[in-house]
Amino acid sequence: MLCALAASGLAQRAELRPAEQLDMPTRVDSNSPAFWLDGQFHLITSDGTPFLNQGTNQFLLGSVGGIPVDRSDHFPMWIEAAWVDTDRTLYAWYHHEPSGVCPGTGLTVPQIGALVSYNGGRTFRDLGVVLTSGDVEYCQAQNGFFAGGHGDFSVILDRERGYFYFLFGNYGGDPSSQGIAMARMAFEDRVAPAGAVWKYYQGDWGEPGLGGRVTPSFPVLVGWQRADTNAFWGPSVHWNTYLESYVVVMSHACCRPRWPQEGVYVSFNPDLSDPEGWTMPQKILDQPHGYYPQVIGTGRGETDRRAGRVARFYLHG
Repeated sequence: MLCALAASGLAQRAELRPAEQLDMPTRVDSNSPAFWLDGQFHLITSDGTPFLNQGTNQFLLGSVGGIPVDRSDHFPMWIEAAWVDTDRTLYAWYHHEPSGVCPGTGLTVPQIGALVSYNGGRTFRDLGVVLTSGDVEYCQAQNGFFAGGHGDFSVILDRERGYFYFLFGNYGGDPSSQGIAMARMAFEDRVAPAGAVWKYYQGDWGEPGLGGRVTPSFPVLVGWQRADTNAFWGPSVHWNTYLESYVVVMSHACCRPRWPQEGVYVSFNPDLSDPEGWTMPQKILDQPHGYYPQVIGTGRGETDRRAGRVARFYLHG
C-alpha cells in the first residue's frame, strides 16, 4: 500500500491509498532497515537470521545472502535498525531472544544489541547488548511469546546529530511501566555503545540502558502478563520532510493471546527529546493480516528513517 502523508495547519495526519503489492525479496519477521551506499539501495530483512538485499531502489531488489556475524551467542538475531556514517561505517542494532529463560515454555525475554560493519553490511561485528530489562522474568505470562524484556524496536539519529533514539517495547515489570518506551545514546558513543544508552524515566534520561527503569510513551491498557493484552508494539519511526515531524507507525495487539492485530496506528512528534510529546495514536489500517508496519521513502536517499509526503507502506514485508 502507499502511505500518503498530509498536513493541515498545525494538524498532521496519514492516509493509506491502494497500490500494487510489492514484496521484500527475503523472509520478514521484524522491522527491515534500509540504507544507501555506493548509489545502491540496501535492505536488511530478518527471520532469526539476517539477510542483505540490494538493488538500484526498493522496487528492484535482489538477495545478496545471509549476513555472517563474528559471534553466535546473540542468535537468533533480528536486525531492526541501521545507519551509515560519513566514513562508510555501517552501524546496526538487533533484537535477540535468549533461549531457556522459562524452561518448559516457549517464553523468552528479548534484549537489544549493537553491531558494526566495515563492508556495507556483508559481515558484522557484535558490539554487545545495550538495552535490557531490570525486571524479573514472569514465566506465567499469557501473551504467548515474552516473559518480559525489551525488543521490537527502531532507532533514528536526530536531525541535530546529537543522539540516536531508540523506540522499543517493554514487555515486563509492573503494567504501569509496560508499553513503547524510549532511550537514547550520544552520537559520539556509537563506536562503544555498551553501557552508553540511557532510558527515559519520569522526565529524565538518567536510567541505564542495562537494567534501568522506563516511563512508556505509549503505555499499555492491559499488561503483557495477561491473556487479554491490550497494547501498542513494534514501532517504526522516521523523519518526515513534508510534515517536519517524526512519525511512528505501530501495531496494536488486542485482546487475546498471541497478539491478534486490532489495527495499525500512527503518531507524530517534532521533538524526540520529548518522549511525552507524541500525539494521540490514529488508526490507519483496521485488523491487518500481519505485523511490523513500516514506511520507506521512495525518493533517492530516502529510507525507513526518512520519507516525504508520499512513501511506501509495508506490512510484514
